[in-house]
Amino acid sequence: MILPEIVISIGIAFFAVALVIYFYIKFGKTKLSNASFEASKIIEEAKKEAENYKKSSEITAKEQWYQEKLRFEKETASKRKEIEKAEKRFIEKEIVSGRREHLIVDKEKELLTKEHNLQNKERIIHAKSERFDQMIKEQNTALQKIANLSKEEAKNALKKNLEAEARHEAAALINQIKDEAKAKAEITAREIILQVIQRCATSHTAETTISVVGIPSDEMKGRIIGREGRNIRSFENLTGVEVIIDDTPESISLSCFDPIRREIARMAMEKLISDGRIHPTRIEEVIKASRTELDTLIKNTGEDVIMEMGIIGIAQEIISYLGRMKYRTSYGQNLLQHSREVANLSALLAQELGLDATVAKRAGLLHDLGKVADKNIEGSHAHVGAEIASKFGETEIIVNSIEAHHEEIKPTSAYAGIVEIADSISGSRPGARRETIEAYVKRLNTLEELASSFDGVERVFAIQAGREIRVIVQPEKISDIEAENLAQEVARRIEKETQYPGQIKVTLIREKRVVEIAK
Repeated sequence: MILPEIVISIGIAFFAVALVIYFYIKFGKTKLSNASFEASKIIEEAKKEAENYKKSSEITAKEQWYQEKLRFEKETASKRKEIEKAEKRFIEKEIVSGRREHLIVDKEKELLTKEHNLQNKERIIHAKSERFDQMIKEQNTALQKIANLSKEEAKNALKKNLEAEARHEAAALINQIKDEAKAKAEITAREIILQVIQRCATSHTAETTISVVGIPSDEMKGRIIGREGRNIRSFENLTGVEVIIDDTPESISLSCFDPIRREIARMAMEKLISDGRIHPTRIEEVIKASRTELDTLIKNTGEDVIMEMGIIGIAQEIISYLGRMKYRTSYGQNLLQHSREVANLSALLAQELGLDATVAKRAGLLHDLGKVADKNIEGSHAHVGAEIASKFGETEIIVNSIEAHHEEIKPTSAYAGIVEIADSISGSRPGARRETIEAYVKRLNTLEELASSFDGVERVFAIQAGREIRVIVQPEKISDIEAENLAQEVARRIEKETQYPGQIKVTLIREKRVVEIAK
């Protein structure tokens, strides 16, 4: 009885285990199916994300490639411009080199001619020397017969005499050749300069510091002054120009050392008188309009000048500087008229010397740019003008010609010398400048006396037409540190006590020399 029960229990247990295993396998297949479905779904989403990422990467790569292409094209264009500029400079240098080579060939021909002449003269001297040798032999024989001198004694005596005579004649001949060459060169240079001056005879005007404005009647004077002087005060404050109203009939005067401000005031005053409405608000409007009109007039003047001179390729900023020259003076000489004359003289001189007249004319026209530059730029007008020309793309020849026309630096081309000569001719012609010789000498003496009044100053020299003074101090009284202070004090005193155009450079020199002799 017990055995069957055990068998039944075991059967039931096996059945239960089999049932459990069946449900476990069925549940596992379901879970596996779900996991497979989820895996497929994740794989599909990963593929989509990979595809999107791929497309995004391609778009980003294309954008980067396009940006790189633009940057490369920009750099290529910049390099191309630099190469074109370099080629242009190289061509200009080749042209200058060709002209220099031509001049060198001419000089070589001239030297060969002179050498040929010297060889002829040497042959003549050689013939004379042979004749002298013959005479020496004859004199030797005569001396031996007459003075009972030995042959050696007579020979030495004659040799000394003839040697001194021959040296004297050779030296005289060399000096004669040098004098002839120098005289010929001076005559030729004088003829060239005279021809150039005759072909460039321009008028000269001396600008004043006062402009006269006509008025229809003396009643207008009261309207210009205004109630309690408010109109005239407003006008003077806005323009910086002094209005002089006196007993002169039907006219008033405008006084100012700045020609541009004086011209703005003149234009504004004429408009106010013509319009008849004179009050502070109207005065401000008219002065503002006059400034704009004068700026346009300055630009048009510069363009007219370069068109008249036939010069191309000048920057707009330099054209404005040229227009400003019309309203500036130097020693009483109108600066624009002076620059045009220097340009024409430079071109004529270049033609006579076989150089490029266009380059010389350009350098001559721009040589005084520094005189109309902003006052916040330091340095002499030649140095400032060279900086402006270099800044706006002028060639090295033009820049050097501007900076070297007062011998402040060493010239690097013949054009610098031409501009310097033309500037001297234009400034020294009768009537060109208002300053007299007496006033010029007095100004130089004043500068030298002022600098000499300081303790420790040994000597003072005013050079470059008063644009620079050289102060030499005693080294035992002035140290290096004191020298800097002394130079500043001299400059400040010149500013306070003298009047001068442009700038004056103060150069202080302190030098101590110690000499010992070894015995």
